[in-house]
Amino acid sequence: MPPSLRDLPQIQSLLDQPNVAQVAARYSHGETVAALRDITGQLRSALLSGRDCELPDFAGNLFADTVVAAIEAMRTSSLRPVVNATGIIIHTNLGRARLAPSALSAMQAVGAAPTNLELNLDTGKRGSRHDHVEALICDLTGAEAAVVVNNCAAAVLLSLMATAGGRSVVASRGELIEIGGSFRLPDVIAQSGATLREVGTTNKTRVSDYADAIDADTAVLLKSHTSNFKIVGFTAAPARGDLAQLAAEREVILIEDLGSGVLIDLSAFGLTDEPVVADILKAGVDLVMFSGDKLLGGPQAGIIAGRRDIIASLKAHPLMRAVRIDKLSLAALDATLRLYRAPFDPLKEVPVLAALSQPLARVKERGHALADDLRQLGIADVAVQQTAAFVGGGTLPEQDIPSFAVCVALPGLSAHQLMAALRQGDTPVIGRIERGEVLLDMRSVSDAELPAIIRTFKHIANR
Repeated sequence: MPPSLRDLPQIQSLLDQPNVAQVAARYSHGETVAALRDITGQLRSALLSGRDCELPDFAGNLFADTVVAAIEAMRTSSLRPVVNATGIIIHTNLGRARLAPSALSAMQAVGAAPTNLELNLDTGKRGSRHDHVEALICDLTGAEAAVVVNNCAAAVLLSLMATAGGRSVVASRGELIEIGGSFRLPDVIAQSGATLREVGTTNKTRVSDYADAIDADTAVLLKSHTSNFKIVGFTAAPARGDLAQLAAEREVILIEDLGSGVLIDLSAFGLTDEPVVADILKAGVDLVMFSGDKLLGGPQAGIIAGRRDIIASLKAHPLMRAVRIDKLSLAALDATLRLYRAPFDPLKEVPVLAALSQPLARVKERGHALADDLRQLGIADVAVQQTAAFVGGGTLPEQDIPSFAVCVALPGLSAHQLMAALRQGDTPVIGRIERGEVLLDMRSVSDAELPAIIRTFKHIANR
């Protein structure tokens, strides 16, 4: 007779089983109860659905092993390294920029021991965490001063609260952006306590639009780099230099939310729409904000650079303590920024820039190496094909990068089923589907990650 719901024991009766009691003593009562509820819940669902279901020997060792496995699974961190084979180099869902080895070493060093985070070693008195990277940022951007917070959204909010709280901010309608997570610039302006005054139209805004909007209540002209979308056709926008001149003449502050932020010119690699931070400041922008974990290639951070007097007001603002950067991110940012100075070459040392600038022939070579290894596993349906990768991270949406991808299929598995299986590996492999085929883009994959991809395919093939 098939089992029924009445054959499922109560949790307490399972806890009274000697083998289960040993599990509870080894781990904890709470974890064991949670595991038992999960296991019996799955059995209950199977019985209710009418699926064939054989109940285990609840008093046996195999059941106790199942409980242990469930507890170990609950104890495993849900945050895991993955292989990014999507071809999107700065993938927000996959943690954005991978860090350079020197940045990881710096984080380990300051995390393993006390540091002089807020101690001045020369005077023995309290110091400022802002001092550790300010001079370096200024050297690389030409700014008078700089400060770092925990992300670029915080940088925008802090800057507007300190400069325009209770007053008005003039911004172009074509630059009132929304980024991931429904983060909308008009909402941030409102949260800062400032009043938004929109000027121009979606596709055309002129200097005269800004000039006509400035009155005694105006504090800031806000420019936002539209890095995650593009308006083409009948368009116009004022040059930064012209806006800077207007701001100076009318004694208001010109702020630019750059978003990604790049420290070196990437036009040699076909990436022409991302302005260099130093050039923005040279154009006369008073304050610029950009991210640490996008094109800069470092940890999550919001970097604010510009006029000394404005930066001083940001450092003294009450919100600063709530948005300040932590010591691990600060150490990683410092180490990453140093890779932009001689004798280092950031195009080789910073992983994001290395992936963007890597010769296409090298990307193709990596694809053929993976394809050969997959064939040795007995996977016959493998091909290397030219494709396009993308920067990602809300940056350069219409500019792709030539790449090569490995197209692979397994008998009996649809493209979506194969993608799901790849995500279940010890190191999940995240690819993409194009025209019903699974592609593993080699521009966003490193040589060191190829063995992990092979192990995952080997596991899938042997199931």
